[in-house]
Amino acid sequence: MQFNIEKIEDWQKVVDSILPELKHNILLLKGNLGAGKTTFTQFLLKNLGSEDEVNSPTYSIVNEYNSQKGKIFHFDLYRLKNIDEVYDIGIEEYLDNSFLCIIEWPEVYEDELYGLDYHSMNINNTGQSREITFD
Repeated sequence: MQFNIEKIEDWQKVVDSILPELKHNILLLKGNLGAGKTTFTQFLLKNLGSEDEVNSPTYSIVNEYNSQKGKIFHFDLYRLKNIDEVYDIGIEEYLDNSFLCIIEWPEVYEDELYGLDYHSMNINNTGQSREITFD
């Protein structure tokens, strides 16, 4: 799936299209700084019935949210330098005990997902719009 976003309200159309396609409990979010990864997450969680305030987990590394479907964990792995640091935060336990894990900056961990089912979203900020691919 591909989308083009020109204004913040367009995120809702993306979420409306993606929600029925979410079959796995892992969603990787890739994109440059300021691309809209956290903004997308805010729209997604609202549509999943979460009333929690959604913030970037840049400094906390992981934020936990409640939804009608279960726990949602939102990771930002940007500051983690190697796979050992990812395991030190207990990522496997989060993955095993969640309705959904949203992982921003997943590159340091992505190879470890071999053999697991997950979704991936790429957000490219062109300056004029956001180009999004989802699979």
